[in-house]
Amino acid sequence: MKLKIFQIDAFADKAFAGNPAAVVPLKKWLDAAVMQSIAAENNLAETAFFVPADGEFQLRWFTPKVEVKLCGHATLATSFVLFNELGYDKDEIIFNTLSGKLMVTKNVDLLTLNFPSQKPEPCELLPSLEKALGRKPLACLKNVDYVLVFENEDVIKNISPNHDLIRKIDTRGIIVTAPALEYDFVARFFAAASGIDEDPVTGSAYTKLVPYWAEKLGKTSFKARQVSQRGGNLMLELKGDRVLISGNAVKYLEGTIDIPVNH
Repeated sequence: MKLKIFQIDAFADKAFAGNPAAVVPLKKWLDAAVMQSIAAENNLAETAFFVPADGEFQLRWFTPKVEVKLCGHATLATSFVLFNELGYDKDEIIFNTLSGKLMVTKNVDLLTLNFPSQKPEPCELLPSLEKALGRKPLACLKNVDYVLVFENEDVIKNISPNHDLIRKIDTRGIIVTAPALEYDFVARFFAAASGIDEDPVTGSAYTKLVPYWAEKLGKTSFKARQVSQRGGNLMLELKGDRVLISGNAVKYLEGTIDIPVNH
């Protein structure tokens, strides 16, 4: 069985930046074990699979180790493929996912994700979190992921996490964030338990960060940067119980994968 595959750099305006995601268009679902094997073989933070469904699309995301309920950069990558490679000509794409309906619109080269807001709530700081990051945060919050707030951008850039310790913490991921000078805030994302030591740019993390910073800064529109090695810029807006996450994407690779017929 031959399948098309694309590799897209999401939240980037040039290759070798942002967050790479694989996108595999399907006519019908493969077994979950096969999709997981493809994701493991790709060895990217995320591989997205989608199936057309009555003018909309069903969308699923897999890390090299697990299926996840929400992924921003692979949704952006999938939208790029539909708009730019597969001739989708409507103004909005609707994806049906494990996190409900997700909408994506295109304005010239800018793609905007419409995701549910996931405001994090204050929580107790686990000693293992502080030990894993080597520094005590100003605040600890949680909603699916831990959100740890620090003093400034330099602290975020200089965190050198212990991924072996992070792997033992019961959470999808750990977001670290701080105010910045050139941006409203910066962030990084660690998810060793999900098979990703550090994710370059994590769209879904901003469903937690935007409501947090909206309350702290008293505003609803933001310019943010994920200060990973590859890095990526995001334009963000809080609209009621939704978060708009905008960014660019570029195609790096287009090809074919060959799945053995017994799979």
